[in-house]
Amino acid sequence: MTKDTNNSVHKKLSEMTLQELWALFPIFLVEHRERWKQDYAEMEARLASLLDGLPIERISHIGSTSINNIWAKNIVDILVEMPSFDIVKEASSILQKNGFSHMSSEGERISLNFGYTEEGFAEQVYHIHLRCSGDNDELYFRDYLREHPELAKEYEELKLSLWKKYEHDRNAYTDAKTDFIRKCTTAAKRQYGARY
Repeated sequence: MTKDTNNSVHKKLSEMTLQELWALFPIFLVEHRERWKQDYAEMEARLASLLDGLPIERISHIGSTSINNIWAKNIVDILVEMPSFDIVKEASSILQKNGFSHMSSEGERISLNFGYTEEGFAEQVYHIHLRCSGDNDELYFRDYLREHPELAKEYEELKLSLWKKYEHDRNAYTDAKTDFIRKCTTAAKRQYGARY
């Protein structure tokens, strides 16, 4: 725990409950921002530099900030694909030593974040998804919505309808989008084949 100048006590993020974290970091959607492309480019360069020497297959901008003209959380999602889970774990260790925070682990997936503070979101916030090569459904979903703007708008409407309902429950917000995402990803894989 740390004390600020007013002598009030702040918990470290690692000490907070899930409910406290969701209260501090609510779902918050904003209109599309052109600067997200630049934010992605800056972080892509930083990741490439920090992970230099590891066999990185691909770094990609994913998530709603990678789709033009739709509302999104002001968080840039980045997918980093590597040939094996041992390398994923090594990359995670390197990034955590350089200011990234562990967010979650599931199977052979590790997610980190950057820009979460004890006071809330920083100006630039990122989710870094470390995966084994080929675990990249998000690329198909992204491309499909980019090429089908009417579906992108439908996705935007879905997210806007869920925003206030699940403002402080990120898991429920994510779960409520799953059917739409799965449907589009399946259609994308049929259309694109082995694009990735």
